[in-house]
Amino acid sequence: MLKRSTALLIPLLLAAGLWLWWQKRSQENIVPQRPSKPPTLSSLGRAPDWKSLEAHQGTITRSEFERLLTSVFVSGGSWREFMEIGENEARIRTTDGENAEIFVLRFADEGSAKTPARWWRLPEELPPATTGKPLDGLHIAIDPGHIGGEWARIEERWFDAGDGYAVCEGDLTLQVAKRLKPQLESLGARVSLVRDKAEPVTQWRPEALIETARQANENSTVPDSPIALRKLAERLFYRTAEIHARAELVNQSIKPDLVLCLHFNAEAWGDPNQPTLIDRSHFHILINGAYSDEELRLADHRFAMLDKLLSRSHEEEISVGMQIADVFARASGLPPYAYPAGSTSVLPISGQPYLWARNLLANRLYRCPVIFMEPYVMNSINDHARIKLGDYDGTRDVNGTQRVSIIREYADALADGIKQAYATRRATTAQ
Repeated sequence: MLKRSTALLIPLLLAAGLWLWWQKRSQENIVPQRPSKPPTLSSLGRAPDWKSLEAHQGTITRSEFERLLTSVFVSGGSWREFMEIGENEARIRTTDGENAEIFVLRFADEGSAKTPARWWRLPEELPPATTGKPLDGLHIAIDPGHIGGEWARIEERWFDAGDGYAVCEGDLTLQVAKRLKPQLESLGARVSLVRDKAEPVTQWRPEALIETARQANENSTVPDSPIALRKLAERLFYRTAEIHARAELVNQSIKPDLVLCLHFNAEAWGDPNQPTLIDRSHFHILINGAYSDEELRLADHRFAMLDKLLSRSHEEEISVGMQIADVFARASGLPPYAYPAGSTSVLPISGQPYLWARNLLANRLYRCPVIFMEPYVMNSINDHARIKLGDYDGTRDVNGTQRVSIIREYADALADGIKQAYATRRATTAQ
């Protein structure tokens, strides 16, 4: 006869054995969950901090989100592969693969949207301006495009029309920046230069990017030759690493209310030692937007697009850009530049032929409103003649017409445009 304790133990052992058998059978029918693929990033791109977008929860309604997405921020339809818009939330893929991780953006109810989280301020959010100083308290960063100096040839922003005068875009933009800065300061602004000399902001150099270039070239049809890799490394240096370094400075240190990216436009000039000069010039301003289908496949582009959309920086870019465009067009007499019909990299801004949305590295990475200037054509006959004259007082003859210095025209018109853009939107107080 079994003892009472042994009699009780046998059913427990049988039950445990049955449970282990059932677990084994159950596990045979479970397909292990495959992890998501790492996010696909652009060259030198960083994995986004999606949690930072939590600050934008409840700041936008569904209707407004969809309107901005389709009218300003995307130029194609592939966004539907990465984003699902529901009645109360949007679900955005943050990684790749079938089991992609998802960021959930919760929409606000109509009429209850919270103010977007941001460091930069609208004109209406600034204290009243002192009379005669409409930019009082505003922090503006001026970003002179390109590098110039000894780097101008590497960055392919240099040409000599055979007269011994080398046109370097980076040097020209720095000249404009140094004239513009005191003008904005006289209007009350605090002004920071993203660069103040013809030197890179980044610590990277082409030699250190050869291996990165080789990795980026793995899926390309470009021959893996030393010359080709060197050219690619140079492009990574001045087009990518340099802008990333400037973005770090803008976002982490300067934190301005507005960034002015200064550039001079150009059309194909062929051999930089025997460039083609053309008889046309034009002007346009770029704001962030028009992300292409190819760009949205990159997680860092998707993140930046959402960050820009949710912060509403584009609204300020459009408002300021329209005023600047009007003033600059009158001062320069330049016609608007029109992108080719059917282009998938840009979107026109309604009501302003000088204003276009385009996804550029600078206006994507700078996490505040960015006005990206593209006036003049450096290899146009008239603009090239004006550039050669340098900066000067009064007017000089340019192919039969008296013209002011192109440096002064650029800086003066831009300062006046910003003045007008802010003067009409701020209260003033007597000094």
